[in-house]
Amino acid sequence: MNKLIDLLQHQNLIWAGKATPSTPNVTSSGFSALDEQLGGGFPDHGVIEIASDTGIGEIRLLLPHLQQRQQLHRQRLLVFIAAPGQINGQLLSASGFNLKQVLLISPSSPKEALWASEQCLKSGACYAVMLWSNRLEIHQAKRLQLASETGDSIQFVLKRQRLNRISLPVPLSLSCAPHQQGIEVTVNKRKGGWPSQPFTVNMSEQWPALTTASLPDNLIPFPHANAV
Repeated sequence: MNKLIDLLQHQNLIWAGKATPSTPNVTSSGFSALDEQLGGGFPDHGVIEIASDTGIGEIRLLLPHLQQRQQLHRQRLLVFIAAPGQINGQLLSASGFNLKQVLLISPSSPKEALWASEQCLKSGACYAVMLWSNRLEIHQAKRLQLASETGDSIQFVLKRQRLNRISLPVPLSLSCAPHQQGIEVTVNKRKGGWPSQPFTVNMSEQWPALTTASLPDNLIPFPHANAV
């Protein structure tokens, strides 16, 4: 039993209640509500899992963070792999991204997508890799984690919410749901921290046309006609 515990501790899979967890280097997400739950922002490298339905604003959630990483790594690439739809180049350009440093990869199979992601991460030529994969296994997540550390890059793995089957050995896992003011986010797991209850990331300042104004606190809904 002691050998097993020693092995788990060596792999950082056990946290003692009296121990103070090490704080990873982070970069702000660009949203104060999200930073507060993440201990300052997204980790500077590693695998981040995002379980979300497609097209609810999950890319907008990451744009401010990616903008900051681009400013820090001007000669490196932003990579999109196996995206389920067309990446909006106009949005990226309007957000300040150099499209010459944006790479789109459309692999013919999930196996090729994982291979491409691992190569991009460990090459050192990419500051962030976005991978859409609904069937990531534990050993695959570990390989991507190692590759991201080798290349000092960040890996975002986006998957459909209903396929969130297993807990992967990743530093951060989030679930996202649509919300009138932006996105509702839940922290499922975070290295050195705790899960969270659902909270709202308000995007009304950045994208007012894509959100609904919040109702005044003193507004009383008019009762329905069939109310007693």
